[in-house]
Amino acid sequence: MTHPTGRPDAAAPATALRAPAPGWATEADVVVVGSGVAGLTVALRCAAAGAKVTVVTKARLDDGSTRWAQGGIAAALGEGDTPEQHLDDTLVAGAGLCDERAVRTLVTEGPDAVRRLIATGARFDADDGTGEILLTREGGHHRRRIAHAGGDATGAEISRALVEAVRTAGIDTVENALVLDLLKDGSGRAAGVTLHVMGEGQRDGVGAVRAGAVVLATGGMGQIFSATTNPAVSTGDGVALALRAGAEVSDLEFVQFHPTVLWLGPEAEGQQPLVSEAVRGEGGHLVDADGVRFMQGRHELAELAPRDIVAKGITRRMQERGAEHMYLDARHFGARMWERRFPTILAACRAHGIDPVTEPIPVAPAAHYASGGVRTDLRGRTTVPGLYACGEVACTGVHGANRLASNSLLEGLVFAERIAEDITAAEGPARPAATAEQPYTGAPGAPGEAPLLASEARYEIQHIMTHGAGVLRSAESLARAADRLEGVHDAAAAQLRRDGKTAEPGVETWEATNLHLVARVLVAAALRREETRGCHWREDRPARDDAAWRRHLLVTLRPDGALDVRSTDSEAFPPPTTPRTETESRP
Repeated sequence: MTHPTGRPDAAAPATALRAPAPGWATEADVVVVGSGVAGLTVALRCAAAGAKVTVVTKARLDDGSTRWAQGGIAAALGEGDTPEQHLDDTLVAGAGLCDERAVRTLVTEGPDAVRRLIATGARFDADDGTGEILLTREGGHHRRRIAHAGGDATGAEISRALVEAVRTAGIDTVENALVLDLLKDGSGRAAGVTLHVMGEGQRDGVGAVRAGAVVLATGGMGQIFSATTNPAVSTGDGVALALRAGAEVSDLEFVQFHPTVLWLGPEAEGQQPLVSEAVRGEGGHLVDADGVRFMQGRHELAELAPRDIVAKGITRRMQERGAEHMYLDARHFGARMWERRFPTILAACRAHGIDPVTEPIPVAPAAHYASGGVRTDLRGRTTVPGLYACGEVACTGVHGANRLASNSLLEGLVFAERIAEDITAAEGPARPAATAEQPYTGAPGAPGEAPLLASEARYEIQHIMTHGAGVLRSAESLARAADRLEGVHDAAAAQLRRDGKTAEPGVETWEATNLHLVARVLVAAALRREETRGCHWREDRPARDDAAWRRHLLVTLRPDGALDVRSTDSEAFPPPTTPRTETESRP
């Protein structure tokens, strides 16, 4: 197959997960994978335009990352605030790598998108007297522009409203389903997905949803590290699927570590409780064990500096003091404010034996948000025709090298609406071809096919990434991580060659294999970017280098499993069909 530009089709399948052949199939106009703010907004808008929509989600409809968002959603809604000011704050936080066109789209369309979300049923905290939405500040914002709900339960309220709207609309949903790979038609266009349903009923096991448009809204990849704020389902499945389908991903080296995650001890792993940036926005102070406010003098906004700066400040202070954590002191709030404004955080702290009303909260950075993902244009279109991406799985260019606090929910909302508009344009989505090309589903041991990793590889990958590609990175640590990741794959490949055996297909082995692929891409990009920028911190390259590195890295997966790592010419993304530049291959 060839692309209209004359180069090989970027959508040609590179590889696929080993899985049984689909035992059932259904059809739709649009299949949306994910049930956070991005996925459900796409589904609602497409259904309202008359499209037949199927939503596939890995757990239950309300179990995605959106429900865990505490702080809120950022938009220029307050008196005296403007989209231009929101744009300026976003560009500063993005450390020179935001695509300004994408940011301008976000901040100008954001306020009305929030109002439509309210019309859908979301209830934000408002002044009892005036009814005006209450707004707070978070890191990197020079204005109060963060709308919140339930004090610190914004994501849960948004999820509630959207799930209720989806159920009221009668949209078809498939819960407890792990998406596997993209289906394509003979021309290389997306034609649906394969998936595995965990449960009982007519849709058990591996099946297929055929659709003329596929929307990835699968959330993040925080489970790539040992400690994260992400739920257990955030294993990078959407990014891995897109890579295997031949799509470009970008900016995966920019993983945001949230500065203030409740420290539960040196052996704590998995999802950790988040202590929202809004606590600092309302006047909480970061202090060391002696009560010294160490962020003062490091940045004009002190504790409310962009997240990468605060995370680095905490990490540096921990190194200076030989400490495993710092403290967030908000005792001066008093019990009433804690109970009314931050009930979720208060309950989480008390559940772990800490009372923020009477003592400082021990905090340390943990993996939080992927600024990069599957590269899209301003309509959410990826480099594979018919395949869209939005939310944390996507890289629109909005976040650059570091996401501005509370821009994530807004990005999912704004670009979901744009995707729905594109899909339901006058010509409508293409119907899936009757002879859609399926990804590989043959028996283990087929020549040229990659092995599945055993489920326990997940923990080895997390350990490798935490120690080699965490908050602090260097050429040495990243090279060591790359070698160890290659060793994980080589051991499984050797067994496949020797014995014709691989790990049994299943949710845990598919997740481990997805995590491994995403980890390889992150490490390859982090090695290539020889500077410190935003949330990519290279100890051996401590300076920001705009002359050489004010550009994005684009990565694709070759059919032989090697990675192609290329750079753009500037901080602006080229259109998805633009010929690629500066090719570099790395196995």
